[in-house]
Amino acid sequence: MPPELLFVVSGISQYTGASIAVHLFEELSPGTVTLFRVFFGALPILLLPRLAPAMRRITGESRPWTRRDLVSAAVFGLATAAMNYCFYLAIDRLPLGKSVVIEFLGPISVAAVFTRSRRNTGALALAAAGVAILSGVEIGGDPLGVLFIFGAALFWATYIVLGRRVAALDRGLDGLGVGLLIGSVALVPFGLTDLGEVLASPRLLGLCFLVGVFSSAVGYSIDQIVLRRIPVRRFSLLMALLPVTAMVVGLVALGQVPTVADLIGAVLVITGVLIQDRDTLPPTEA
Repeated sequence: MPPELLFVVSGISQYTGASIAVHLFEELSPGTVTLFRVFFGALPILLLPRLAPAMRRITGESRPWTRRDLVSAAVFGLATAAMNYCFYLAIDRLPLGKSVVIEFLGPISVAAVFTRSRRNTGALALAAAGVAILSGVEIGGDPLGVLFIFGAALFWATYIVLGRRVAALDRGLDGLGVGLLIGSVALVPFGLTDLGEVLASPRLLGLCFLVGVFSSAVGYSIDQIVLRRIPVRRFSLLMALLPVTAMVVGLVALGQVPTVADLIGAVLVITGVLIQDRDTLPPTEA
């Protein structure tokens, strides 16, 4: 599948999970939901290839661990956990679509650092303009929510750079799974508030499991597969598709209706993604 299509699938999956999380915030703290999201994201990634060897066709074979591999996976997992926690603290206070758009400052910054050609600069400018329009600069309603979403943007940029290193470890998806598992351990102090309530309720546990599978297991696995195929610059710009998919999911799942300006912003984002160079990594680097 082309990376553009994979990103649409990833975006739909991630923000379907996010819409479930928004409803869970009525009963659980963002810290507890984040803890289960990251833990249940790691679980299928680590268990499925071992329970179903055929899954190795998708996840790839894994070589023996080294200390350097473990450190890389751990740092990546901690950054991912911090990104998720900041994001959930933000969407507990701000609309989902607007939050994703502001958070996109992280990928835009990474794309800007790695962009060299005029064509890609133009594509980045269009995507950034679309994101700016989608944001609607409605960031004054909840200063704390805005602070959290800027923190999520910073950690999202870190996630991209470190994610490329984890993807290059030649470990299949094990690097991602181990990283998320370590990140979930770090989140335990922030998720203790409603931990017992989730464990005592099959309904809440099931919903948290769905959040983990949709938002982390599926979304981040696709990211790892794509990062092995294309450069960081193209990957970062493709992430401009996520605010568009978040807008659609926000409409369908949360009733957050986009404006005409939102639709114009979406068109600019998609145009920017379409006109960029579709470069790939050489086989030796993938």
